[in-house]
Amino acid sequence: MNSLILRIGLAVILFAHSFFSIISGDVNAFGKEYLDAIGFAPFGIFLAWMVKLTHLVSIPLLLMNRFLEPVAIGNIIIFITGIILIHASEGWFVVGGGRNGVEFNFLLIICFLTLIIPENFFSKLLKKEN
Repeated sequence: MNSLILRIGLAVILFAHSFFSIISGDVNAFGKEYLDAIGFAPFGIFLAWMVKLTHLVSIPLLLMNRFLEPVAIGNIIIFITGIILIHASEGWFVVGGGRNGVEFNFLLIICFLTLIIPENFFSKLLKKEN
C-alpha cells in the first residue's frame, strides 16, 4: 500500500509539471531559449519534449505498477541532469534559504530509488559486511 501512495504522488507531480508546461508552451520555450542557448542546438526543443514525454509515459506505468525500473532510471537521469544544468548553481533550497535549488529533484530521486531498490537490500548489504 505504501508503494501505491508513493506512486500516486509521483504520478501527480509528473502530471502537473508536464501538463502545464505543455499547455503554456513553456516546454518549447525551455528547449529553444535555454537548451539551445547552452549548447544543445538544434536539439533543444526535441530534448525538452523527450523529458516531458518521458514524464507523461511514466504516469500510467507508475499507476499500473509496471516497468518501474526503466521508469525510475529514466526519470532519475532527467532529475540528475536538471541538477547539473540548472539547480546546482542555485544552491540547495527551492524556497526559503534560496530559490530553484536541488532539494526537490533530490527528493524525487530518492522517491524513485525507493521504488526500485528491494526492501531488504540494505539489511543484506549490512549482513555481508559483518
